[in-house]
Amino acid sequence: MQYPSSWLQRASLGEKIVSELRLKIISGMIHPGSLISENQIAAEFGTSRSPVREALRTLSGEGLIRLERMGAVVLGLTSKDINELNDVRFMIESFVSQRLSQIDHEPLVVNLTKIIDKMELAGKHQDFIEFSYQDLCFHEEMILGINHTRISHLWNNIREIILTALLVATEKRFVGKKHEIEPLIEKHRLIVNALVSKDFHLIKVIIHEHFKDTRKTVSETLLKMNED
Repeated sequence: MQYPSSWLQRASLGEKIVSELRLKIISGMIHPGSLISENQIAAEFGTSRSPVREALRTLSGEGLIRLERMGAVVLGLTSKDINELNDVRFMIESFVSQRLSQIDHEPLVVNLTKIIDKMELAGKHQDFIEFSYQDLCFHEEMILGINHTRISHLWNNIREIILTALLVATEKRFVGKKHEIEPLIEKHRLIVNALVSKDFHLIKVIIHEHFKDTRKTVSETLLKMNED
């Protein structure tokens, strides 16, 4: 499992290191309580310790590790962490749905429709990595569409964890629950149709229903990995 190649091509070495470590922690490949050594990570990536320190500081800020003198202790994502991340995301998207009902969002609808087409193509090719990335882009497009600086800051604080969680959960969905992929795409189409209607109540209901499904799927997957 990895991040989309289009993203990796633009990423700095430090970003690649933090992304790989984040993915291993959230997917359960690196268990809570494990020790991460700066020297070990630097050797794995064939780099100095400087970008490794940068990566560890980022992961510490996300609450995934606790920094120690020469490395870090993995904390992982507890059920409380997962619920809190979901709470923050829901607050952001609820606010966004309200704002979107008050503004002209015709260009946004065009972009969202293009993203759904990419999700559908990724689904046909069983490309869960690209599917996850486009799923994130769909919601991010709406968040950025209201042009609210502080909301964008809040989103950026949780964006990478959300993407990683989507990668982990979507892979499980593609492997064991392929029948859920097309209905998931259809739920995104319903969001676009609701935006076209400019009916705030309908937008709110559709986004709320979609978020409940995402919250359930992602949370159950991550919690199961914590148990394993």
